[in-house]
Amino acid sequence: MSVIHDASLDELLQRVWDGRRIDRAEALRLYHLPLEELGMLADRRRQLARSAAHDGRGNEIVTYIVDRNVNYTNVCNVYCKFCAFYRTEEDDDAYIITFDEMDRKIEETLSLGGTQILMQGGHHPKLTKQWYLDLLSHIKAKFPQINIHGFSPSEFVHFREVFDEPMEKTIGDFKAAGLGSIPGGGGEILVDRVRRRISPLKAMSDDWLEVMDVAHGLGLNSSATMMFGHVETVEDRIDHLDRLRVQQDKTKGFTAFICWTFQAEHTKLKAPTVGAQEYLRTQALGRIYLDNFPSVQSSWVTQGQEVGQVALRFGANDLGSIMIEENVVSQAGTTFRMTVADMRRLIQELGYEPHQRDNWYRLLN
Repeated sequence: MSVIHDASLDELLQRVWDGRRIDRAEALRLYHLPLEELGMLADRRRQLARSAAHDGRGNEIVTYIVDRNVNYTNVCNVYCKFCAFYRTEEDDDAYIITFDEMDRKIEETLSLGGTQILMQGGHHPKLTKQWYLDLLSHIKAKFPQINIHGFSPSEFVHFREVFDEPMEKTIGDFKAAGLGSIPGGGGEILVDRVRRRISPLKAMSDDWLEVMDVAHGLGLNSSATMMFGHVETVEDRIDHLDRLRVQQDKTKGFTAFICWTFQAEHTKLKAPTVGAQEYLRTQALGRIYLDNFPSVQSSWVTQGQEVGQVALRFGANDLGSIMIEENVVSQAGTTFRMTVADMRRLIQELGYEPHQRDNWYRLLN
C-alpha cells in the first residue's frame, strides 16, 4: 500500500521516533505504513526501551531463556476451537502428570542449563486445590533453583469456579506454595465479541485482566500475550493492546509482550491464517503502542527461526525460550526447534550481543 506523507503523519512519525505515546486511531494509521517503515519505528522504540531498562548499556543486547514447557494435564472442558491439544477425560490419550514425571523433566531441564519451567494445563474439572499445592510444594522443595512460571489467567478463573473461593485466596496460596510468576496464556484477543466466537467457555477479557491485576498486586509478575490472525479485526488487535497498556500503567507487573499467529492445523476453528509479514507488522505495532513494556519477545516457535530472527529488527529484544519441550502449538502443526547455539548464532548474525536471562530479564551471563 502506497502512503503519501502529509504534515499530520509526519508529526505522528516524529512523536513515535521521540518515544511519545500514541492513541488507538494513530495506531491504526501506523498499521498501514509500509512494512519496512513500521519496522524502523519499532526498532527505534526497542532501542529507547532497552536503554531505559539496562541503564544505557544494553541497546544491542538480545536475550533468551532456557526453560521447558510442562503441560501437567491435557484434559480440558472449555473446548477452544483454535486448540488441537485438549482431550476429554474419556480420551485414550488423556493424562495427568505424575510427580516422578515432573522430576525427570526438571532434572533434564537443569542439565541443559535451564532456570525455569513454564507449567500450564487444560482446565481439568476434577483436580483439587490440594493437588496443585502439593505439586508446587514438591517442585519448590526438590528444585529450589527453578522458577515456576505457571497457570495462565484462564486457569485461575477455572480454579475460582472449581475451588469456590476468591481469586486473591487462590493466587496467594499458590504463591506461598512456590509459584514464582504467571504466563500470559489465554489472552488471545481481549475483545469479548471475538472470545465468544473462538472460546465461548473460556475466561472473558475482564476475567483475564482481573487475574493479572490480583497477581501483580500480590507481587507476581506476568507476561502478556496476543494470539491473532483468525476472526478478529485490526481494530480488535489495537483494542487488545490498549487494554494491556492500561493495565500496565496501573500495576507495572508485565515483564514482556509476546504475540503469535493462529496455527490452524488439526483445530476446529475455520479461519484464514496470516503470514510472516502480518506477524511482523503486528509485533512492530505492539512495540510502539506498548510504550510501558520493557520487553517484546519474538515468536520463533510459530514463525520459524528465520522470521524469528527478522523479528529482532521489528521491535523484539528477546528470542524467548529454546523450548526443550512444547506440546500445544506443535499439536496444531508447528514443530520448530532451537538450541542455545542456534539462539546465540541468530542473535550474533544481526550484530547483537546474546545473553541468557531469567524470567525477570536479569542477565545470567
